[in-house]
Amino acid sequence: MGNVASHFFAYVSRLRWIKRWGLMRNAIEENVATHSWEVATLAHALAIIRNRHFGGQVNTDRIAAAALYHDATEVITGDMPTPVKYHSKVMREAFGDIEHKAEAELLALLPEDLREDFSPYVRESQLPAEDKELIKAADRLSAWLKCQAEIRAGNKEFEPAARQIRQRLDADGLPEVAYFLKVFAPSYEQPLDNLLG
Repeated sequence: MGNVASHFFAYVSRLRWIKRWGLMRNAIEENVATHSWEVATLAHALAIIRNRHFGGQVNTDRIAAAALYHDATEVITGDMPTPVKYHSKVMREAFGDIEHKAEAELLALLPEDLREDFSPYVRESQLPAEDKELIKAADRLSAWLKCQAEIRAGNKEFEPAARQIRQRLDADGLPEVAYFLKVFAPSYEQPLDNLLG
């Protein structure tokens, strides 16, 4: 065990300065750190719902931890807006290559004896397919909830994105997402006084 200084966590903590939804006018600013926390809580919930109600046997803690790091590379790449990232096959492949290099760069900031422990969380490709599926669903769900908050704040610019994301969530057909949308999502529309009873 060495005592060599590592910049990993100082670097990752800077996710709070990276704004999301850069191509859109935002009524409510969102940064990557806040988004990552929300995706982690949503992914954890979806995993528990899958295990409890839909016969799943996923590792809920691993999914939550991996979701915390799901956008960690954006401290290097910045937040690439979805329309740009998926504009074409060439753009998606190029950005995928950049993400892989950013993952390696982040891991290299860790002490060597910790890299293997963090690798499954920082390198998305090392996660089981079922974990990736739930984290991606949580990521989409977080984006849809953000769009809904913007629309409630009077920002109609998010209406097309809200429709597209909801169509994708519905098309994915994950029962735990449908459960969350029925049981938990309606409360997001309530003012604080109603939530407190």
